[in-house]
Amino acid sequence: MSACPRSLAILLCLAQLAFAAPKPPPIISLAPDGKLAYDLDARGNRPPDFSTCGYAGQDRAIPDATIRIVVAPQPGDATARIQRAIDHVASLAPDTNGLRGAVLLLAGRHEIHGALHLRDSGIVLRGQGPDKTTLVAAGLDRRTLIQVRGQPIGPTKPVGPIADNYVSVGATTLQLKQTAPLKPGDRVHVTRPSTKEWISKLGMTGFGDGSDWRFIWRPGSRDLVWDRTVTAVSGDRVTLDAPITTALEVEFGGGTVATYAWPGRVENIGIENVRLESAHDAKNAKNENHAWFAITMERARDAWVRQITFAHFAGSAVALWESTSRVTVQDCLSLAPISEDAGGRRNTFFTAGQQTLFLRCWAERGRHDFAVGHCAAGPNAFVQCESSQPTRDSGAIESWASGTLFDGVSVDGHGLSFANRGSASQGAGWSAANSVFWNCSAAVIRLASPPGAQNWAFGSWAEFEGDGVWRSSNEFAKPDSLFAAQLKDRLGPAAVARLQLFPRGSGDSSTNPSLELAARLTAAARERFPQLRDYIASAPQRAPIPSEPGTAPRSAASADTQHATRNTQHALLVTNGWLVADGKLLIGQQTEVAWWRGNTRVAESTNFGIALTRFVPGRTGPGLTDDLSQLADTMARSGVTALNHNYGLWYDRRRDDHQRVRRATGDVWPPFFEQPFARSGQGTAWDGLSRYDLTQFNPWYWGRLREFAALAEPRGLVLFQQHYFQHNILEAGAHWTDSPWRPANNVNETGFPEPPPYAGDKRIFLAEQFYDLSNPARRELHRRYIRQCLDNFTGQPNVIHFTSAEFTGPKHFVEFWLDTIAEWKHDVARLSKVASPAASNGPNASLETRATLVALSTTKDVQDALLADAAHAALVDVIDLRYWWRTDKGDFTPGGGQNLAPRQFERQFRGGRPKDHNLAAMAAEYRAKFPAKPVLASVGEPGWAYLCAGGSLPNLPRTTDAKLLAAIPRMAPWRADAAKKLWALREPGNQMLVFTGNSTELDLSGESGWFSVIQVDPKTGQLQLQPETVRAGRKVPPAHGPGTILWLRKER
Repeated sequence: MSACPRSLAILLCLAQLAFAAPKPPPIISLAPDGKLAYDLDARGNRPPDFSTCGYAGQDRAIPDATIRIVVAPQPGDATARIQRAIDHVASLAPDTNGLRGAVLLLAGRHEIHGALHLRDSGIVLRGQGPDKTTLVAAGLDRRTLIQVRGQPIGPTKPVGPIADNYVSVGATTLQLKQTAPLKPGDRVHVTRPSTKEWISKLGMTGFGDGSDWRFIWRPGSRDLVWDRTVTAVSGDRVTLDAPITTALEVEFGGGTVATYAWPGRVENIGIENVRLESAHDAKNAKNENHAWFAITMERARDAWVRQITFAHFAGSAVALWESTSRVTVQDCLSLAPISEDAGGRRNTFFTAGQQTLFLRCWAERGRHDFAVGHCAAGPNAFVQCESSQPTRDSGAIESWASGTLFDGVSVDGHGLSFANRGSASQGAGWSAANSVFWNCSAAVIRLASPPGAQNWAFGSWAEFEGDGVWRSSNEFAKPDSLFAAQLKDRLGPAAVARLQLFPRGSGDSSTNPSLELAARLTAAARERFPQLRDYIASAPQRAPIPSEPGTAPRSAASADTQHATRNTQHALLVTNGWLVADGKLLIGQQTEVAWWRGNTRVAESTNFGIALTRFVPGRTGPGLTDDLSQLADTMARSGVTALNHNYGLWYDRRRDDHQRVRRATGDVWPPFFEQPFARSGQGTAWDGLSRYDLTQFNPWYWGRLREFAALAEPRGLVLFQQHYFQHNILEAGAHWTDSPWRPANNVNETGFPEPPPYAGDKRIFLAEQFYDLSNPARRELHRRYIRQCLDNFTGQPNVIHFTSAEFTGPKHFVEFWLDTIAEWKHDVARLSKVASPAASNGPNASLETRATLVALSTTKDVQDALLADAAHAALVDVIDLRYWWRTDKGDFTPGGGQNLAPRQFERQFRGGRPKDHNLAAMAAEYRAKFPAKPVLASVGEPGWAYLCAGGSLPNLPRTTDAKLLAAIPRMAPWRADAAKKLWALREPGNQMLVFTGNSTELDLSGESGWFSVIQVDPKTGQLQLQPETVRAGRKVPPAHGPGTILWLRKER
């Protein structure tokens, strides 16, 4: 009978086994032959092959370039000397490996006050060791220390659509409808479109209630573009050198192939064997007035960064942008970053490229230490990397990074994430697809699979979150390194040996060791456990890079003494009541800066306008951090002469939601609209960063404006510097929420009410208090700030100072503003005289203050009252017509100090904007009263009528005759008949310029002799070829009828 219970138990066990869920397939395993075996899903998808990541696709080792020139350290700025050495190597012929040679920086400290640029292929920048050679980014600019940047891509040529209905993840072959143009070796782009249908399937049509326009994925905003080389063509099948990392599905637009030419992309570029360091204010752990990026790369292929120690950079040690491919970053340490703990900072090792490899990189106290960016097409790999005490997770941090491998990555104190990030980072949403964590550890690993794709984790050690594909959790997956195993399968053991992987652990983790093994492990525990950081630091001994100068020539040891000669030819002058440059009337359009909105997606950035003080960390270009030289050239080419600048509405793009809430974190979103004031490093403002100090000024902000003003002068451009931006203190309450002047956001006791008095818990009416100068502390802060606006542009003539953008403030504040300017001019003149008494008594006395032009730009009542006051009128150089105007339907004349914004007044007016003839009447009125002061029209359509009434900066055609423009400053307003729409300029006894309007005659009775009458084409500004001649001393009919522009010149 005793056997029965035992038999029953056996039967029950067998039944349980029979009904137990089958063990899921391992997905990746080692086959009997030692190679990897993959379990494909129903559609043929599998984890991609990552082994082509890195320099030359791992086909060959990183080369050691021959040293061609040597640079020794010396005191002072070494930027020019090192750049000349780089440019010298760029002039040499490349060898058979595509290398021109190395610039060797000898041991010591090399200060870089600017930036180093590697723009040509085959150049290596090398030190004698990270513990010997140090490049120090000195100064206050938020720049990149070393920038590798090629030229934009050349022409692309479509081959056609992909014929496959479905191309699986990991595939390297495509079926095309035609392959005739393709051959092995061709470079191609394979594009997967982001269609409306695909976005809808992912659920990325909105976050939360779906109403926030910033977060919606729009068709075309998440395209994937793989940069590949054709390795074989067989019939209609094309084989590529690296896999596709997101499936191509005909129902979601399939994909297309195009060939391309890219002669300007840089290749075989290296930076190695050196310490890169950012100087900073050691008293402020949140200081950001220093270099942000050590190395950035774009438009680069087959490049490397190795054996480098980075210290104190605010942004990234290495950032590889979307136009990079096949780059290796290895054996690098990032130490002690200095910045706010906030968004856009400390993305220590970052890639948005493809086939990039970060091998043995270590970082401390970063945020996203190992990060993959927006639509990084992949594959990309982080292998044996460690993050020590970061404040945010590593992983995919923007949208749809495809085919990323984290292999042997450890995050001490934070997480790893391939997941849906929701609205973070401006609607990042699904951040990763078809990506792998392999033998990784972290405090938490977040893994989720988006619809139609998968993310996998093998051998994870962490807390686990998400519905991704998990295998072998809380144990080590085999093989130890997926990347090494894939590389071995593809290229053999020699390629793996080149990796020099860090040997982890003791080699035995048995739970039941023998006594002998336990004794050995106990003895080993007394020794310091091997650390990846030490292994990286030993790289110069383990993998030495040639760094002895030998017989290579030395660069010139002398300091750079060449200084650019200032081009004053186009300096802005006031002449006879006109704004003049290069002896000619200044003409052209005005344009505004953007002051909110934007994102960092490069494909969309050109939609976001100009902004001198918009900052996108590490990125330069339209809609990002504007390239000021490029911007100035573009303005000059397009006929835009004046740029109206005001500071941004708020710093952080999160506030674009117009909420008034205190942010829970400092995860601010770029682009950042920098404010004029510096952060203090103390306390916490409502955007999550430290509070402002209104007595300290943001050097990056002011340096940008100063740089643009310097670029404007030789190009004949003008900066309209708006000291304030009234938008912060009226209308939506959110305008005030992050303002530096709000007490919650500064350390200066500005005295405004806190919490803010939001009307209806929504609107703000703080203009009256802001312009109230009775608070002595606030009055002094205003005074300091106005003086800073003036100090920043001392001696730069192509700047005109205005009180405020969107200004409807009261008379007393403008008086204070003008009085402060007068005080400043007096102080500057006095100091100039003390510094150089002889010069100060000469004709150029107070040149700095004479070059400072001041515009009166207010409502009409304030404008007229101040111009009627001789003392204040004397301080005004330019009269700006901007906040009031006339139209055929009536006058728009809001009152100053009435606590409404200009657009609020205009909504009530409903009479439209002024036309050319309206502005002409306005200009004529003020030129008659103040003939020596130029009149500007910063609203409406200032054209030929406005010009002939005496208005400066008319928007005339760029082709306007140069002789005419040179003649106008010698003329003054003469005739003005608004009823007939006739206005005329005259230089008595010499010439006249007439806008005939509706007039049927020209009154020349005050002149004598004969005049040639030249018609001016209003569309081109060109002169007629055969002028007519008339006798003066009488009234004559206009030969060409009404509504023409006539230039009359004395003949005899």
